[in-house]
Amino acid sequence: MHPAVPIPADPTPAFVSNTPGLVYQFTLQPNGRVAFPYLSEGCAALLGLPAADLQAAPDRFLQLIVPDDRKGYLDSMQASASALSGWNWEGRIWIDEYQDQKWINLRSSPRALPAAPGAVHWEGIMTNITASKLEQLEVTRSRARLAELTSHIEHVKEQERTRIAREIHDDLGGNLTAIKMALMMLTQRLPADQPLLLERAGYVDALVDRTIEAVHRISLDLRPSMLDFGLVAALEWQSREFEKQNGIACAFWSSQKEIDLSVDHATALFRIFQEALTNIAKHAKASQVTVRLQKLRQHVTLIIADNGCGIDPADHLKARSFGLRGMSERARALGGTMALSQASGGGALVTIKIELASPAAAIMDPSHVEQKQQ
Repeated sequence: MHPAVPIPADPTPAFVSNTPGLVYQFTLQPNGRVAFPYLSEGCAALLGLPAADLQAAPDRFLQLIVPDDRKGYLDSMQASASALSGWNWEGRIWIDEYQDQKWINLRSSPRALPAAPGAVHWEGIMTNITASKLEQLEVTRSRARLAELTSHIEHVKEQERTRIAREIHDDLGGNLTAIKMALMMLTQRLPADQPLLLERAGYVDALVDRTIEAVHRISLDLRPSMLDFGLVAALEWQSREFEKQNGIACAFWSSQKEIDLSVDHATALFRIFQEALTNIAKHAKASQVTVRLQKLRQHVTLIIADNGCGIDPADHLKARSFGLRGMSERARALGGTMALSQASGGGALVTIKIELASPAAAIMDPSHVEQKQQ
């Protein structure tokens, strides 16, 4: 038998009367028994039990807690008791009398009781946080729905880009090729004594060539055909194009010859890479870029480093910082993360990490969105 645990004096009535919620004292004895030496008048309003009833049967408090939240409550209690650190827990309780569920927050400070070795005594307050918690949950749900909608829009946009790129390449490219062939036939039949006509025909032929090149470039910008050969090939091609167009050395390395990703995942990761290179070209003042793509178990990691002037991780929070924000949102839609940091030799380091088998991958599937909407 453990000696009776002396009960500390009640809180000051003036303090209690001006404190919202339930002011309480709670004791945990070494044998696991609990007690509520003091409960303020707010007990019945918050917990649906008169203070005297809860003091007579303190185990009823655990029974009030929703079963899914009880383990968290007990674990947090033991952690606080072991370290004698502040106890801060929030969870749901069910009030039978009102058939109502509430979210409550419990905050208290522990101290050991010398008269009973191993016993811990807490003094603190419980408050009803239902309104704020429901608002927080609604915000979380709204963000999830917005992320889902954004991912769906990106998917539809990529489909539309693919369709337009194909039509431009097939229709306009085919027509321009036919025009060039017809022009060549006409040019061959022009009389040699008409130099002005030959000059104009040469001008038109050069104009057709430039238009064909423009059609090819626009088609690639809309949807690079290299994506049909896989992510590794597409990233390597984009690295060479970046180096050629901007005069900035770009070294690409992959841990594997090919990484098996869905079309949506590969396209999204490719777009993130494009945006990262665009930011480097515009802002980094770099002369060298290093790109590493690697697969580690169930994750794919894309690391982009430059030797430029660097980037502040807080820059993606700036107003109108749509490039960095778009990269981060795309990564999140893939069930992954994007981190900004400083490269070892100066400059910026962008790390994108995504899961190969992610629940968020279903978001990129339009059939998933349609099912959710039905």
